[in-house]
Amino acid sequence: MVSPRKQLVVLGDSFVYGWGDPENGGWCEQLRRNFMNLPNGPIIYSLGVRGDGLEKVASRWNQEWNCRGELRRKVPDAILLAVGLNDSARIGSPDGRPQLSAEAYRFGLYQLISTIKKQADVLVMGIPAVDESLMPFAECLWFSNKSGSIYESQIEETCLDLDVPFLPIHKSMQSEESWSNWIEPDGIHLNSSGHYWIYQKLLRWPPLLDWAELNPTQILTPIT
Repeated sequence: MVSPRKQLVVLGDSFVYGWGDPENGGWCEQLRRNFMNLPNGPIIYSLGVRGDGLEKVASRWNQEWNCRGELRRKVPDAILLAVGLNDSARIGSPDGRPQLSAEAYRFGLYQLISTIKKQADVLVMGIPAVDESLMPFAECLWFSNKSGSIYESQIEETCLDLDVPFLPIHKSMQSEESWSNWIEPDGIHLNSSGHYWIYQKLLRWPPLLDWAELNPTQILTPIT
């Protein structure tokens, strides 16, 4: 008897949605295709909404899986959470108030992960770097790598507190020589190369592979 496939819900913003990658639809879509081709690969529900911050994700996470096919009869096996970049943006000027303060972000993230953990496994990703020279975004939002680093630290510390797997993105991305070439002309969204880099990191992330019960040799096949 074939075991039922595990189900992974991926929640977040345009980073999850795949905006900026017209070639392959973003890292989450590439992961979905890869896993779909495996006999026991998890089913992935990509639920990224452009512009969402932590508060919007927290308000919709439960309803999202309650109205989707087989998830109406059960909760997903795990949630992969990727949100925070929009919260870090400052409004009106580089010194304006953030859309959500770092302290409020950490408090809300702690509450959200704590609640989800009661129903499903949780995995969390960091946030990508930005091109500060192209700010402001949409003529009013100022993203910076200083703020991105602060918010990713809040994510990491929260995951440590709650014993949840965390995949760092911000500092890891900036350590790559060509990282600045992975960003769209708007300064904040990843292009196809950036999404592919994230995809490759996920394929080598032990917590995700262990949860999915997959061997790296099964899945390290490039999307064509």
